[in-house]
Amino acid sequence: MSGHLTGPGTGQATDHRSDHVTVRVPAKVNVQLAVGPARADGFHDLANVFLAVGLYDEVTATPAQELRLTCSGPDAGQVPLDASNLAARAATALAERAGLAPAVHLHIDKDIPVAGGMAGGSADAAGALLACERLWRTGARHEELLEICAELGSDVPFSLVGGAALGTGRGERLTPLAVGGTFHWVFAQAEGGLSTPAVYREFDRLAQGRTVSEPLVSPLVLDALSTGDPKALAAALTNDLQPAALSLFPALRETLDTGTRAGALAALVSGSGPTTAFLAADESGAHAVAEALTASGHCRAARVTTAPAPGATVL
Repeated sequence: MSGHLTGPGTGQATDHRSDHVTVRVPAKVNVQLAVGPARADGFHDLANVFLAVGLYDEVTATPAQELRLTCSGPDAGQVPLDASNLAARAATALAERAGLAPAVHLHIDKDIPVAGGMAGGSADAAGALLACERLWRTGARHEELLEICAELGSDVPFSLVGGAALGTGRGERLTPLAVGGTFHWVFAQAEGGLSTPAVYREFDRLAQGRTVSEPLVSPLVLDALSTGDPKALAAALTNDLQPAALSLFPALRETLDTGTRAGALAALVSGSGPTTAFLAADESGAHAVAEALTASGHCRAARVTTAPAPGATVL
């Protein structure tokens, strides 16, 4: 882990014990997702430029007799409420490190699309980790929380940190990036979801017979972020998983075309999809894109927001 990362998870104890802790965590969009060849362990090396966006889940940790999960909000019925949930795994991992029983009720208030390529499950894990740390007052340092995040999943460390960052390795090794302005985004939620492992398998299938290059970060993306120039960022956006996502979910092509026709500077599949992301020149442009997407019937919801957004934050 980079020693230069800073964030909310310092583990400093407060002067009083609370009966609950609520943490807000952001969604993400990948403004560059460069995917290398499959490794021996089945993962892929990445050059993954994360940008946190202003769509949030909230995770509340309350003392309980045993680990229990509940969920509310859109698509809550699609969220697993057993030990497979990343938030439950986060609480268990922290409890094991601290020598505690994971006796906590985690309630997830969902607003990030489920299985949408926006790291909602990873965000919930980061939120649960920070909420439990504050509730239990384990004294875990921010770097320790990042280590647990990396063990849980490739996107979880960024959900803790937020802002903008380059993720290398599986995406879990983070370098913070400067952002020089506010970017206006629209996210179109598709009917149905896509499994990230399935998208990577399709990436590998489509790559058969050709050489997959080692992933390199684009200086054009970094420059566009640092200057806050939406047109430059639009010209530099790339997602190596997009062909695989479109192969598995061909209807997304029409959604991308609809947003482009409505004036989006750029359109791409968000991460492994099937949420699609549209970069607009300004707030009014974003609302025009969202209205066109909603009217088209090609998506079930279109959300307007801005980036960057802060990482996991105790409310």
